[in-house]
Amino acid sequence: MILGVTGGIATGKSTVAKMLAAKGAIVVSADVLSRQLVLPGSPVLSKLVQCFGGQILTKDGALNRQKLADLVFSDSIARQDLESVMHPAIALLSKQCLAQAVEKQQSTGGLVVYEAPLLYEAGAESRVDKVLAVTVDSVVQLKRLQRRDQCDVVAAKSRVDSQMPQHEKARRADYVIDNSKSLLELQRHVDDVYRQLCPD
Repeated sequence: MILGVTGGIATGKSTVAKMLAAKGAIVVSADVLSRQLVLPGSPVLSKLVQCFGGQILTKDGALNRQKLADLVFSDSIARQDLESVMHPAIALLSKQCLAQAVEKQQSTGGLVVYEAPLLYEAGAESRVDKVLAVTVDSVVQLKRLQRRDQCDVVAAKSRVDSQMPQHEKARRADYVIDNSKSLLELQRHVDDVYRQLCPD
């Protein structure tokens, strides 16, 4: 069983994935894969520089993620350019990693989790068996995002608005967890979903 975990920005997807990992799930994170793909000297980073110019690099030739984010969150064309480079590369790598994870879990019948913020946007739902969407109250989401990324409310709102609405992800998902309250409450929700997926 491969469970896709998705949701809007700053909804708590990584926290949910960590809670599932603590129960024995193997987690494959699209964000981690994307970081591996853009290491200095990589073909994917070269493609991004062709698209956006050397301004997206730090002095030592690494990707300046903040600079790239500032460019794409305010420009839908730039975001499409970024996705046209990243989505196929992540698709290829994630399929390999998911296949390895499934092989590892075969003997135990354990859960494999694919944590992918843009699961639906990338058309990646075919890579998973079920989808869990993590949602959060919109006011809470903006506050968390401002705190996490040290940005003002305008920048935070722009990032939220650039993504598929939370309610649409929730509508498409098999399971929905509201992460607006405490960590304890979130853990209870995660336990409940895990029991349904792995009844043994």
